[in-house]
Amino acid sequence: MNRFFIFAFLLICSIKLSAQSRISLIPLPVKMEERKGSFLLDKNVYINYPKPELKELAGYLQSAIEETSGLKAGLRTGKWMQKGARTISLQIDPTVTAKEGYSLEVSPTKINLKAGTENGLFYGIQTLQQLIPLKGSKSIPAVAIEDEPRFSWRGMMFDNCRHMFSVPFIKKFIDQLAKHKLNKFHWHLTEDQGWRIEIKKYPRLQEVAAYRNGTQIGPDRKKDVDSIRYGGYYTQEQVKEIVAYASSRYVEVIPEIEMPGHSVAAITAYPYLACGAVSFENGKPFEVRKVWGVSKDLYCAGNEQVFTFLEDVLSEIMPLFPSPYIHIGGDEAPHDAWKTCPKCQARMKTEGLTDEAALQSWFIRRMEKFINKKGKKIIGWEEIMQGGLAENATVHSWLGVESGLKAAKSGHDAIMSPYSHLYFDGYQADSKIEPMAIGYWVPLDSVYAFEPVHPALNEKEAKHILGAQANLWTEFIGTEDYFQYMVFPRIAALSEIDWSPKASRNFEDFNKRLVDQYQRYDKQGIQFRVPVPKLALIRTSGITSTVALTDPTKSGTIRFTLDGGEVSATSSLYKEPVTLQKDQVIRYALFFNGQRKGSTESFPKVKKAKK
Repeated sequence: MNRFFIFAFLLICSIKLSAQSRISLIPLPVKMEERKGSFLLDKNVYINYPKPELKELAGYLQSAIEETSGLKAGLRTGKWMQKGARTISLQIDPTVTAKEGYSLEVSPTKINLKAGTENGLFYGIQTLQQLIPLKGSKSIPAVAIEDEPRFSWRGMMFDNCRHMFSVPFIKKFIDQLAKHKLNKFHWHLTEDQGWRIEIKKYPRLQEVAAYRNGTQIGPDRKKDVDSIRYGGYYTQEQVKEIVAYASSRYVEVIPEIEMPGHSVAAITAYPYLACGAVSFENGKPFEVRKVWGVSKDLYCAGNEQVFTFLEDVLSEIMPLFPSPYIHIGGDEAPHDAWKTCPKCQARMKTEGLTDEAALQSWFIRRMEKFINKKGKKIIGWEEIMQGGLAENATVHSWLGVESGLKAAKSGHDAIMSPYSHLYFDGYQADSKIEPMAIGYWVPLDSVYAFEPVHPALNEKEAKHILGAQANLWTEFIGTEDYFQYMVFPRIAALSEIDWSPKASRNFEDFNKRLVDQYQRYDKQGIQFRVPVPKLALIRTSGITSTVALTDPTKSGTIRFTLDGGEVSATSSLYKEPVTLQKDQVIRYALFFNGQRKGSTESFPKVKKAKK
């Protein structure tokens, strides 16, 4: 084969690969057919919405186009029939039967987006926005897409108790849930370390329970605690604002009000809610907890005033959240105090309860009856199964998948959140090169590997698996940048778990599509985790080793040092393979747009000194 044919062959391959890579969607649609041609975005494109009630969605679509392309589209009501006009049409079409599904057809002259519901159209807009090229020509490739979610529950939990975050940041996070086609925002609002929602009937929850006099800032609970007063809370008006904003993005907000454990902040404000006048744990007056972990202080199950308090609190909270669910926690509630509490023991005798696990079940069932009467249902962490599961409860499986399986087999709905795969406060890589995290190991490939429906479930039982949810506890996550670092890009893997067909999932393909996703994050101002450059040992001898480095994002720059120094913006720029002399170590990191630095890795690996 002569050089001309070799060149032609390579050119054809290059064109083919370019065509294949022009479409990079996350989550992957159910069905996508690529067609010839493209739809050019310019100022002569009109957004058409025949029904007036779609005006808000049309405005959202215009903003999405402007955000990605920088171009402005015209807005017209009714059917735009001008000859030669290129239109993007939003239509409610009852033939699209999937509740959150949509169909999207792009041709050179028009784009038709159809759905049976407005939220289906909304998810179609997210796909359309990803089809807009990030660089170069603003031509949307011609495609035909039929899509719908695999699961109805596609969520993330946001812990606002260990650390507070601003209302604008919460809205920004909700925007990202929507862009990833996630629809549940589980908002953790009460804890040992702080009470974060205004309750007008109990002002000390704002005055006392919302603040702590120090925070654990390192792994040692005894030594690594500062003395800085920390706290805050969200007013009911702020809560309404956030819930309304989420609703405009088709995201449902589910509040979590912890009981009977994780309640030290409330007990500090109102000590009569506990089993004794002082802390069972240390015999001292109650204080909002400064350290992480599980406390032995909890609500007294034998005290009627506890139930009055909780019913009052929930009566103020439930009208703020249209969601049919209230998450009541129920996890990590040691029963030590109940075992020695006369009121709790009396309650057990009166109710004919055999042990404290049964007392917890009684506690949860009692609260469930109250919540059900108010037209809501409860969700609880898997510990609510101890002593018997409440009749209408949904189980949130987090220690593993076993509790979710057990719940589904008994006819109860379950949400899967095993910490082994879906706790985003866990490390994303070796702890030596990562910021401090809570301790376990949850890299991107582990997230992507999780399958919500276990093969042990039959078809009927599998229907009780509502979906998967990732959780981000914020013990060591005190800044918005670090919060985003822990969420992105793992949220992209979560979205594909929850939305895309199981058969279509492929981690290698997902990683390729992440290249464009990194660029989207950067354009949207997201402080995502920049992956470590990939290193390949391409040549070695007894004296030297030659290594090659590659950028997984294809958009950053790699810098390195050979003198043992930390990698900085002024370190050597990687351009070609580097040869290391004997005992020489290369340290390298990825920089994105000259600003964001990834974790620093080294080769050969630097071993820790023995103690």
